[in-house]
Amino acid sequence: MASTATSAKARVPLPEQADVVIIGGGVIGASIAFHLAEAGVTGVLLLERDRPASGSSGKPVGGVRAQFSDPLNIQLGLRSLDAWRDFARRPGAAVGLESVGYLFLLGDDRELAIFTEGVRTQNAYGVPSRIISPRAAQELCPYLDPGGIVAAAFSPTDGYALPRSAVTGYLHAARRLGAGVRTHCPVTALDTADGAVQAVRTPHGTVRTPAVICCAGAWSGAVGAMAGVDLPVTPLRRQIAFTGPLRPAPPRIPFTLDFDSTLYFHNDGAGGLLMGLSDPRQQPGFQRDFTREWLAPFRAAAARRAPELARLPVVDGWAGLYEMTPDRNALIGEARRPGRFLYATGFSGHGFLQAPAVGELVRDLYLGREPFVDIGPLAATRFDDTTRPAGRPEAHII
Repeated sequence: MASTATSAKARVPLPEQADVVIIGGGVIGASIAFHLAEAGVTGVLLLERDRPASGSSGKPVGGVRAQFSDPLNIQLGLRSLDAWRDFARRPGAAVGLESVGYLFLLGDDRELAIFTEGVRTQNAYGVPSRIISPRAAQELCPYLDPGGIVAAAFSPTDGYALPRSAVTGYLHAARRLGAGVRTHCPVTALDTADGAVQAVRTPHGTVRTPAVICCAGAWSGAVGAMAGVDLPVTPLRRQIAFTGPLRPAPPRIPFTLDFDSTLYFHNDGAGGLLMGLSDPRQQPGFQRDFTREWLAPFRAAAARRAPELARLPVVDGWAGLYEMTPDRNALIGEARRPGRFLYATGFSGHGFLQAPAVGELVRDLYLGREPFVDIGPLAATRFDDTTRPAGRPEAHII
């Protein structure tokens, strides 16, 4: 049975028309709504099937970084880091940014070569990353066993923040600037005619609109199909665990990742640690319950890199969906047909950290402005030619 609050929201009539409808109330949709409204676009309407940040953006803590190997991702990360640092002023909210740095642990010479080249590229764009010794890495993160790695890559300006606070901050500012936001309002169909978007259908009414922006995360493939647009996004569960408050309290450490195993951990802001791993046994699907079976490979990886972590208690956990693409990089662009069907999805775990820059890019795409970086290589059509490999050459992905 629906709650009174939900029922009341459902009784609020939808507008009969909007200039642009954003589908998805996670951090990407919220950022786009804010940037459009800030630019003076009227008639912005965001529709969310559940609650804001109820999908991938519900993660308690999200990493922010510019340590990538591909120049496009580096630029998106840098632009977004500037925005996260300025978030209290614009749009005006606290997001708990902690600039503790990202520390990638490198287990062999092959990984070291990949990250040495990455640091060279990052430095060319102004990222203050560097390769450090195992002992220096242990000084930053005392949990590490320096004997298990050959080096580490570290950038002090990376860190983490609070995704849910960011979504709330963006949406409050968007509403203040005139955007409409409707929750518990799933999109059930898109009307198109003569190669153009005509309307968005929901259980609570139909909204006529000439433009749609799909930011539906793991559900984007279904939304694209409504318009006849192929958005190759696959849902994949990712889980994290919390130790609860530890005694003594853990030291302040970087966001630490083991490149080989995908193990990662950092402070949780409540006197404990947040720990995660991309479980290679996880099958695609929309499962979002937290289960403990993935702790076995996590503890095995921890025993190799940070043995003390393998013995820490787990008092709680969280599960959410990554929105995976074939090359694990974003889909950003506008469909050839129907016209004015824009999309920003498939971030494969990088959506939160890139959200401020993506809000700018989609704003400019909608308005026909020149963006700060060429996003042509992120178009979903990069996968159309099945006779050759497609995708971005990104190496620094977990």
